[in-house]
Amino acid sequence: MKKDDKESQQSVANRRKFLGTAAAGTTLALPMIATAQTPKQMRFQSTWPSKDIFHEYALDFAKKVNDMTGGELKIEVLPAGAVVPAFGLLDAVSKGTLDGGHGVMGYNYGKQSAIALWTSGPAYGMDANMVLAWHKYGGGKELLAELYNGIGANVVSFLTGPMPTQPLGWFKKPISKTADLKGMKFRTNGLAIDLFTAMGAAVNALPGGEIVPAMDRGLLDGAEFNNASSDRLLGFPDVSKICMLQSFHQSSETFEITFNKTKYNALPAKMKSIIENAVEAASSDMAWKAVDRYSKDYRDMQAKDNVKFYKTPDAVLQEQLAVWDKVVAAKGANNPLFKKVEASMRAFAERAMKWDMDTNNPRRMAYNHYFGRKAAAPKKA
Repeated sequence: MKKDDKESQQSVANRRKFLGTAAAGTTLALPMIATAQTPKQMRFQSTWPSKDIFHEYALDFAKKVNDMTGGELKIEVLPAGAVVPAFGLLDAVSKGTLDGGHGVMGYNYGKQSAIALWTSGPAYGMDANMVLAWHKYGGGKELLAELYNGIGANVVSFLTGPMPTQPLGWFKKPISKTADLKGMKFRTNGLAIDLFTAMGAAVNALPGGEIVPAMDRGLLDGAEFNNASSDRLLGFPDVSKICMLQSFHQSSETFEITFNKTKYNALPAKMKSIIENAVEAASSDMAWKAVDRYSKDYRDMQAKDNVKFYKTPDAVLQEQLAVWDKVVAAKGANNPLFKKVEASMRAFAERAMKWDMDTNNPRRMAYNHYFGRKAAAPKKA
């Protein structure tokens, strides 16, 4: 056999060997495609009616997680009451009845009053974004984990969504002095219950979807919920035309996203990282969306719904601060964890507030310069 013929036969044999190996490799790879993992499903519930913008925020968060995981994790969000009542969310997530939820910490006030410090009161002047800064970098996150461990809550908690200062509330007539609150049947939640009770109101804590029906039936004389968009969507302008702006009862609230700890810990590290980043992405997006939507509804309630907005008198605001000091002193005297959380928040606020006030411009000065003649500030009561 010639040399060229031998080399040709050897080349053919090598090609056959290669193709056979490649085919075998292809055959082995096929089962890996066929056995790809089924997307992991998680069922959440919010504490909000489906028509509330707050439920929309919960859906926004879920979509971010679902998109960022490429469909490997799918969170479904149900509205309040779909599985459990709004105030039953923490227990349902802790027990695993729900995989997670979207709500506010003030709704867990009855289990440990210190939890409501994140959502109630003046926060020593901090806005909600500064409260989130304290939570992430000033020790709040660790304190909250300690609180939840103390009540046996099997949850992992993430704070998100800085809220603007909430109105004093909706009333039959403007509030001109603290005495106007005495004997009033009033809705609020969290430590604001203690604050308004001390100011003379008869407080009833109701979830968002029940407030307007209660006002319509005369079961409430006044109520607060949260913001221009939520209040308008829930129907407050249908039962009241008077809203008092500014209050220290919930001046810097945030949302809370919870996961059942057992189920969360079982997730791959990649998914946990995506969730943590999705929380912060949703937080920023919510803050931006709130500016757009709340300002439109604030305008439209005045122009279309005939709502009159009044600034809460400074004397009432000063009284809130004085009463709040008494509330936290009483709570801290019997609750070491309450005192520990309050001291941590206060120390952070003293530093952060000094920097904030010294650094940032007075925005009303600029507003009055450009728009003061066109759009008046809220009336004084």
